[in-house]
Amino acid sequence: MKGVVFPGDRKVEVMQFADPVPGPGEVVLQIKASGMCGSDLHFYRAAEGGKSLGIMTDGSPIIAGHEPCGIVVARDPNLSSKTAFEGARVMVHHYSGCGFCSECRSGWQQLCPEGMVVYGATAHGAHAPYMSVPADTLVPLPESLSYSEGAAISCGTTTAYSALKRMNLTGRQTLSVFGQGPVGLSAVLFGRELGARVIAIDISQERLALAEQFGAHEIINASESDPIESIRELTKGRGAHMSIECSGVPEVRAQSVRSTGTWGTVCFVGEGGSVTLDVSKDINRKQLTIMGSWTFSSFGQAECAQYIADRGIDLDKIFTHRFDLSEAEAAYALFDKQTTGKGVFEF
Repeated sequence: MKGVVFPGDRKVEVMQFADPVPGPGEVVLQIKASGMCGSDLHFYRAAEGGKSLGIMTDGSPIIAGHEPCGIVVARDPNLSSKTAFEGARVMVHHYSGCGFCSECRSGWQQLCPEGMVVYGATAHGAHAPYMSVPADTLVPLPESLSYSEGAAISCGTTTAYSALKRMNLTGRQTLSVFGQGPVGLSAVLFGRELGARVIAIDISQERLALAEQFGAHEIINASESDPIESIRELTKGRGAHMSIECSGVPEVRAQSVRSTGTWGTVCFVGEGGSVTLDVSKDINRKQLTIMGSWTFSSFGQAECAQYIADRGIDLDKIFTHRFDLSEAEAAYALFDKQTTGKGVFEF
């Protein structure tokens, strides 16, 4: 089969790989949709031969893609049919830990103290027609949801859902969403669904237009106006009740903190980088709560999918571009500009 790999320096190759077979405790999925995530850009942009590239321990390249959704087509015969039956529509919680520690048993395999496998980064991912994974990483896909929606839920969308749940957002509050990539757009969608007043911030007018379509009450183009001043103006000087930062840019992180009002909550979701703050002025004397939220548990992924299904939320509209695997080079060149919504490979 053919799979997408990132050699480095913004290059994409479609290489030939052997079709996977299920090992002990594993299943093989026929991939129906594989989402493109902002995290993939770290590998796409890495220096050629750099340590951040997806490379197997033997030095061979790794198939990219950590947002898998598809159908079980083969399984270890020793697995219970109730655990993973052929034909099941499933997503993948894209981490695998030891399986025995308290973190793994609570669905947080990515926090395993023994280390973890990350599909699409340290093991073969879903930018290919087939993928093998442990059966305990499977998450059921509700019948009413499309495979592309399942791909979005497999990372970006549930990342936003999990963060807003931890923040305890309610409909009485104003939520500022910094960064309108796939995670930020999902945060706008859920914030509006919860009844909050949502302010979307970005430097891309195209992405801000998408945020409006997703229900943002106000949009701020940070390349044209100071988001701190704009948010305070929109909130009559108070600042937002809550802010979620989805870009990972240090300056934007600081803006999310400084535009949040007294007794507010700020959640950092964007990965990488750092931030410099005045502890007294920016945090203590505003009684501010600052938290980080890194992805989600397997149980949280299932909960997010059911939430979307039960409320009839049209998550498919987050995809502005759909690609065939042969278009991978052009797909990532476009996604790298960070002016579009979400992209997905469909099989």
